[in-house]
Amino acid sequence: MTFALPFTPPFEPGIFGFLAARAVAGVEEADSANYARTILLPGGHGWFRVSWDGHALWLEQDLEDPTDAAELLARVRRLFNVDHDPVQADTALSAHALLAARVAALPGIRLPGCVDPAEILIRAMIGQQITVAAARTALNQLVALSTPSRLPHGTMTHFFPSPSEVASHGRNILRGPQRRIDSIVAVAAMLSDGSLQLGPGDTEESLAEKLLPIAGIGPWTVGYVAMRVLGSSDIFLPGDAAVRNGYGLLRGDSLAEARTIKTQELSTMAAPLAPWRSYLTLHLWRDSGGK
Repeated sequence: MTFALPFTPPFEPGIFGFLAARAVAGVEEADSANYARTILLPGGHGWFRVSWDGHALWLEQDLEDPTDAAELLARVRRLFNVDHDPVQADTALSAHALLAARVAALPGIRLPGCVDPAEILIRAMIGQQITVAAARTALNQLVALSTPSRLPHGTMTHFFPSPSEVASHGRNILRGPQRRIDSIVAVAAMLSDGSLQLGPGDTEESLAEKLLPIAGIGPWTVGYVAMRVLGSSDIFLPGDAAVRNGYGLLRGDSLAEARTIKTQELSTMAAPLAPWRSYLTLHLWRDSGGK
């Protein structure tokens, strides 16, 4: 089944590049105009593909249980942030002299959401303090733990590992500092047994209350999860290397010069752009080459 996904224009398709840079082999397929993945829904297994033809977004899906269609649609709408009205964010960011030309060139940039909050938290923890490419390599290896789909399609043969799978066998796959591995496995266990729950019904405050006390989770992870799970529009990550580098390159610095920018300077620059600083973060990520 394929049908058009309504959205509020304009639509900037860079969200596909963002997802493609992070696509996990065996679970997702993505390029600059397509994103597909397996998905586990209340009624059973499924997969979907969203495509951009320059004018419309198209959703193709295959589900074991047709009654999961409404739930799938809700998750896809959150993933592609189709309910966002980009004009307000673009207008606010355009008021900044350095951003005006950038926003004019990329009208309608979208904040990527997610289809599974627990998955995003695990992915965020694995991606802390390493490059997007390194995180993707680690996640590709983690798929060895995951459940095969009963509806394989193309290269999409497995689901993203569940929290219980990561908790039970993650130590056999994860690499890096032992404290980091301990934190990921511990959080996966909490997600698995229900002692940690997060979802679109949370607020930025409730996320921080749940996550910051956990060893191995800091403000960057909480902010990133708020962006992806809650769709929070006003998250700025001044300690993020790609944000720093993107800002420096945008104003004409060399990369070496950009690396000397202090977090306080970034925070001061971003303050007048509230409540749309998540979209500033996206623009700076894109300018740094970090998608």
